[in-house]
Amino acid sequence: MKRKLDARILIGTYGVVLALALLIAFGWWRYENFLGLFNVMSVLRYNSMFALVALGMCFVIMTGGIDLSVGSTAALGSVAAALASPYGILPGAAAGIGVGAVVGALNGLLVTRLNIMPFIATLATMLAASGSALLLANNQSVSVSYESGFTSLGQGNLWVLPIPALIAAGAYIIGSIVLNYTSAGRTILAIGGNEEASRLMGLRTDAIKFFTYLASGGLAGLAGVILAAQFGAGQPIEGVGWELFAIAAVVVGGTLLTGGVGSVGTTLAGVLLLGILFNVLNFENGMGWISLSAYWQSVIRGAFLLVVVIIQARLMTSRRAAL
Repeated sequence: MKRKLDARILIGTYGVVLALALLIAFGWWRYENFLGLFNVMSVLRYNSMFALVALGMCFVIMTGGIDLSVGSTAALGSVAAALASPYGILPGAAAGIGVGAVVGALNGLLVTRLNIMPFIATLATMLAASGSALLLANNQSVSVSYESGFTSLGQGNLWVLPIPALIAAGAYIIGSIVLNYTSAGRTILAIGGNEEASRLMGLRTDAIKFFTYLASGGLAGLAGVILAAQFGAGQPIEGVGWELFAIAAVVVGGTLLTGGVGSVGTTLAGVLLLGILFNVLNFENGMGWISLSAYWQSVIRGAFLLVVVIIQARLMTSRRAAL
């Protein structure tokens, strides 16, 4: 019984990697130029924003929390970055990351100091960040400066690799090191497993939870920087539904919504799985076999999330029955 349960948990955690491999193999078999350099680099460039948002969400969910503000924070970060872009690459990036970190710090304070439920706290900051982005942008897109070189953060390449993808890869390497090789990473998982027991053990639960929300906000702000640089404008109404993409990618990657179990690597696999799935649908639209609008992406995200949550619930029920 225990061996069967362990096999189910292993599939639930790493099944996303197998699904990703099968989807890539299907695309390679069915579509011409699916694995061509242009398509691969385009997928990596575009999905780097979602990868950054999902990384922050992963750490928050592993503590048993949630961050609904990441989409609005990314939009706010894109506006701030666009406004600061005439001063250069670093000021533009710092502005976007900075406003994201402020939102993240506010989330952390609301959750740890005022003991407000993460769902309510981040819902409030989501609305506040969205309104702030519209006010800061005067309810319109904000063009970036092309003379300062700021757009290279979103449109540039290092050799053939997109700079946004390299930024996301660096963030995931750091995230993996923090989770797997530091006491902070072990504390994050302990908090998600049993926060009260972690506190009684003397672990710095509030400080670590604050850090996860701060990191989530900062990464969302960085995603906003890439958004502005990639599309040439700060987008105050962009980011709608990004939090759902991030949650879906994290959960598809095997991180439990109840916290205590998670992986940075499989979260990235979840992002790529969803991103490549939408890429496959675009190829199908091009072949004329089906005709799906962009709105179907939300339907697919919701279906993915529902299926994986059901699977997780069954795994948790089996685990409890085995104990």
